[in-house]
Amino acid sequence: MNNKTNHLALLSVMLCFFAMGFVDLVGIASNYVKEDLGLSDSVANIFPSLVFFWFLIFSVPTGMLMNKIGRKRTVLLSLLVTLFSLFIPILGNSFAVMLIAFSLLGIGNALMQTSLNPLVSTVLEGGNLASTLTFGQFIKAIASFLAPYLAMWGATQVIPDLGLNWRVLFAIYFVVGILATLLLASVHIEEKPIEGKPSTFVECFKLLGTPIVLLSFLGIMCHVGIDVGTNTTAPKILMERLGMTLNEAAFATSLYFIFRTIGCLTGSFFLRVMNNRTFFIISVLMMALSMCGLFFGTEKWVLYVAIALVGYGNSNIFSICFAQALTSMPQKQNEVSGLMIMGLFGGTVFPLLMGFMSDAMGQAGAVLVMAVGVLYLITYIKNVK
Repeated sequence: MNNKTNHLALLSVMLCFFAMGFVDLVGIASNYVKEDLGLSDSVANIFPSLVFFWFLIFSVPTGMLMNKIGRKRTVLLSLLVTLFSLFIPILGNSFAVMLIAFSLLGIGNALMQTSLNPLVSTVLEGGNLASTLTFGQFIKAIASFLAPYLAMWGATQVIPDLGLNWRVLFAIYFVVGILATLLLASVHIEEKPIEGKPSTFVECFKLLGTPIVLLSFLGIMCHVGIDVGTNTTAPKILMERLGMTLNEAAFATSLYFIFRTIGCLTGSFFLRVMNNRTFFIISVLMMALSMCGLFFGTEKWVLYVAIALVGYGNSNIFSICFAQALTSMPQKQNEVSGLMIMGLFGGTVFPLLMGFMSDAMGQAGAVLVMAVGVLYLITYIKNVK
């Protein structure tokens, strides 16, 4: 692969990371759907839970699919499914329409997250994987923090003839998704053939018997649960304790992603120059402090600082856990990637539990569920090399 092609391939892969960030619109979107359709917290939280449910079903099969059709083609397939998921809400916003759209968004993202991370290692050919994955997460986070702003802008505009209001968000990301698909399809990425016999479904799951793979899997479950949980719950906390409207409180989601974006950008540097375990410890301590602020805070500045802390702290957890598992079994990267992305199922488990807890005892109950995830990440510190 010549140098020019390599840079173009890396650019196309980074645009795919931006498309990967489309999944994070589910947090602010579920709040608007809740308001539009008059839903309870536990019912509204079905939407983010549904998105991440498909990671449980599709992640490992996607790892096996990559062995057959290659990583690039699998990413292209994921982009096509994502485009379809973004197009449907442009046509309407009934409960059934949004269920279908969020399901397809989850399926497309499961395919993309499983195949795109190993594709990065193919394009890099021996570069710093953890740092580059973190930079990819920075690009992804840009799409994530733009989503609430686009939704807020759409909610205050009259879009002629389309009647999209906040759903203009889907139309904008649909156009960007088309660009990402065309660019990736146009570049040549040379993939090495799989050595030996591809793993069976059962053999993939047996890899969870390797301690670092299982512990990293659980770490990613907690990371995503906290990520989706904060994304969904932060505006509700501001509405509950400060009496804000949804349009005012939607800034909380953007604040979270702004600091997650800053964390990914600076993390890609720190992971090159700092001991990974030290940086992981700092990140987890920031998250622990944020849980205290979200649980006890009643003033705007306390809640904003807490949201910023969890945004920065949670920004590099995925990359570190993913890289620990992937580098531990270099000969089984596709299979390990499938298992790690299956850990995004945490985005289903946490919001469901948080919805029930918040209906029972307010948003403090939702924070308690996220705090359990932070406690696990503290126990994971000893496994970071």
